[in-house]
Amino acid sequence: MLTVDMENKENGSLDVKNSVENGRPPDPADWAVTDVVNYFRTAGFEEQANAFQEQEIDGKSLLLMTRNDVLTGLSLKLGPALKIYEYHVKPLQTQHLKNN
Repeated sequence: MLTVDMENKENGSLDVKNSVENGRPPDPADWAVTDVVNYFRTAGFEEQANAFQEQEIDGKSLLLMTRNDVLTGLSLKLGPALKIYEYHVKPLQTQHLKNN
């Protein structure tokens, strides 16, 4: 099993470290929709995680998302949407690019 170790930072972001937990693959490109939803639930975005389920966002889709997609395409409140993009989607995209 794989884990994502998340450490809360003062700005509300999480420091994501790949290990082994929840059976989620380390590369987000390999995540199923349920992995994406569980990632955001674990990160403290329980309500917003449902939007990823409703829009069927899997790992490949998540890595393709732009700031505008997150802010407008998921119909989320602005505050959580900004945090999701800046502290989660963008770092996951950067991590994926570095590893591939």
